[in-house]
Amino acid sequence: MAFQTLCKQRYLGEGETVPFQLDGREIIVMWPDGGEPRAYKAVCPHDKQSLVNNSDFNGRILICTVHGWVFDGRNGKGLDPEGCKLDEYPLRVVDGQVEIDLDAEF
Repeated sequence: MAFQTLCKQRYLGEGETVPFQLDGREIIVMWPDGGEPRAYKAVCPHDKQSLVNNSDFNGRILICTVHGWVFDGRNGKGLDPEGCKLDEYPLRVVDGQVEIDLDAEF
C-alpha cells in the first residue's frame, strides 16, 4: 500500500461529502452520520457518470442524480439497485492528516 496525503481531517465533516481530485482521479469522501469517513472513486457504476456534481448525500445515503441509483454511505453498497457498489479506496487518518491509497485494485 502506498498511502499519500489527501487533506487535513478538519476539512471533513460528519454527515457530508467532500470531492477531491488527486493524480487525475475524481474521489469523493463520504462521512456518514455515526460512522467513519470513507473514500470512493467518484463514478457511478451504472453509466460512469461523475458523482462530484451529480449526487446528493443526506448523511446516510448517496443518490446519483443522473439516473437515481442509491448507495449506502457506510459501505458504498447499492441499495437501489442491489448488487452494485462504489469502488472504495483505503483511507486512514494519521496525526490529523487524511491519507488515501490510490493503488487499490477494484
